[in-house]
Amino acid sequence: MNRLSPITAAPASHAASPWWRGAVIYQVYPRSYLDTNGDGIGDLPGVTARLDHIASLGVDAIWLSPFFTSPMRDFGYDVADYCDVDPIFGNLADFDALVARAHALGLKVMIDQVYAHTSDLHPWFAESRQSRTNPRADWYVWADAKADGSPPSNWQSVFGGPAWTWDARRRQYYLHNFLSSQPQLNGHDPDVQDALLDVARFWLDRGVDGFRLDALNFAMHDPALTDNPPAPDNDTPRTRPFDFQLRRYNQSHSDIPAFIERIRTLTDRYDAVFTMAEVGGEEALSEMQLYTRGDARLNSAYGFDFLYAEALTPQLVAEAQANWPDRAGTGWPSWAFENHDAPRALSRWCAPQDRAAFARLKLLLLMCLRGNVILYQGEELGLTQVSIPFEQLQDPEAIANWPLTLSRDGARTPMPWTAQDEHGGFSSGQPWLPLGDENLAEAADRQEGDPHSLLNLTRDMLALRKANPALREGSFDAVSIDESLLAVRRRGDGQSVLCVFNLSPVPCAWPGGISGQGRVLAAVNGAAPETTLPAYGAVLVEETE
Repeated sequence: MNRLSPITAAPASHAASPWWRGAVIYQVYPRSYLDTNGDGIGDLPGVTARLDHIASLGVDAIWLSPFFTSPMRDFGYDVADYCDVDPIFGNLADFDALVARAHALGLKVMIDQVYAHTSDLHPWFAESRQSRTNPRADWYVWADAKADGSPPSNWQSVFGGPAWTWDARRRQYYLHNFLSSQPQLNGHDPDVQDALLDVARFWLDRGVDGFRLDALNFAMHDPALTDNPPAPDNDTPRTRPFDFQLRRYNQSHSDIPAFIERIRTLTDRYDAVFTMAEVGGEEALSEMQLYTRGDARLNSAYGFDFLYAEALTPQLVAEAQANWPDRAGTGWPSWAFENHDAPRALSRWCAPQDRAAFARLKLLLLMCLRGNVILYQGEELGLTQVSIPFEQLQDPEAIANWPLTLSRDGARTPMPWTAQDEHGGFSSGQPWLPLGDENLAEAADRQEGDPHSLLNLTRDMLALRKANPALREGSFDAVSIDESLLAVRRRGDGQSVLCVFNLSPVPCAWPGGISGQGRVLAAVNGAAPETTLPAYGAVLVEETE
């Protein structure tokens, strides 16, 4: 059961805040959104065709995962031309049409920028590898072999094996923190920085409203090529050589913030542009805060607090929020429960029989977090992780580490638009990945007319967040926490909202000493104030101050 009170109008004070502060951003993985030419792969015209669906949710912006020219060895994160569209997705005219339609619908448009590495097919790398003296010789990270011919350092790649590959043309090794086909850019080189800023300018001039900066803490390395120290054994299974090291020298260099300030100087010349970093690793929190500190760096950052968490617990939520205190100079966080790299949350955080109830709770909780909210495509439908057989895997990491895999393919499956269609209305051809029978049953057309569907609840909850300043931009204070229950108070612009969640599959008591008096703004799964909270029950109460 879901219950909402009438939505109140947003106060005029919102106009003083930038559009992105407290925004809900919808991540589109273009390859899996909608295919308009029957090749089984989603494309930019497909995104444009379904922008009405996104706008109907009430989100503020879309974030497009990479669509740039690429050999697709890492599905677009290996860029061969930063300033063009790969033919499988369309062309620049298609991109321009997408931006125009999005803006007409009131949606901002964000795109990925991949500044740590390129494809080995990028013209910059083709030139760099030809000699040690050409104009782009130092645009990538090259180093001589050790005396015995072994790599210059012990650094390991994310996808397995050494982070160095020998190149016979230069008779040197080149660095790659990911695939060997993703050579590392030398972010220390001012000419490289200038070229990347030119890329950003190219897209800003086409009307882009923001950037998500991929793997930003990999943008620079230790030029001395110091060996990484071993990581202490924490009893966590290690599936890659990468896991055996503390990555102190192949990433996270102290010069990265200076480059970030150059990025911000550029984006500030364009009105209301939003910048958000993706940062992972053991030092992610301190780096995210460093990259967003003050007014001269990035607007926001998001890490992996929730994306790989095995369970959604009150302690996890409270700690993640406490890491971003509401004080001057501290950055503004962004939060995602799902994305294209992480297994679907409903397949990680609850039993199959509880998914419907848990999806409602999860959605309401996400909308109550302080920071920006990132919804991954299909999250509004309650999509689950699809089991992909080995012979259909596309993800290079999944193939290399089979069966110990991050299962990225299972979260990248095509959007189901129509339940009656064999391919879910995604494509007239064979989709590049299977949709999955469970997800086909949750198709958008089936949920559209159901007032109690997760899709329609998503619309209601986004409207609720937008209409209530305490939820969109207010402070976040945990007032009661135990193994099952999380009670928090959001305050802002003269409003106070008590948010109470039972994150367990069994009923729990209302938090002692906390009044539930006030106007109920929302409730899911039969929850009500000052009574026993049902399994995965949640209720929001506007308090009288």
